[in-house]
Amino acid sequence: MMKLRKSIRITDGIIIRKFSIEDYGSLIGLWGLAGLPHKPAGRDERKNIEREIHQPNAVFLVAERKGCLIGSAFGTHDGRKGWINRVAVLPSYRRQGIAAALVNEVEERIKSMGISIIACLVEDWNKDSLKFFEKMGYIRHKEIFYLTKREGPHT
Repeated sequence: MMKLRKSIRITDGIIIRKFSIEDYGSLIGLWGLAGLPHKPAGRDERKNIEREIHQPNAVFLVAERKGCLIGSAFGTHDGRKGWINRVAVLPSYRRQGIAAALVNEVEERIKSMGISIIACLVEDWNKDSLKFFEKMGYIRHKEIFYLTKREGPHT
């Protein structure tokens, strides 16, 4: 197993580090300010995220400056393919390479688990995220349809 770095300094006092459940309130605030839709009464509920961060296939990272969360990126894998999601950066910190640094670190950690394919799902209305991931080398597949089966409206 690879020894993970505790934190990575990227620029101007900004570090990338592992998410801790103590960050939960700040994380939800970050997502709100960043305009990232979330489901705090469903999949993004504190107890659900707390369970997920302890899974061996989880990579939950945040960017921090002076003790404040300014970015996030989560990753998981299903044994065959890695998934990146919950990428968010505060508007005042965008276009400084923070999202790219977060995604690169999630990719490296997923690859270190033996996973060589990494994907993400981006909703069609989110043009900025589509451009971002294409710039990061991800290929858009227009022929794929995303279907879900959910236990409830909040999941």
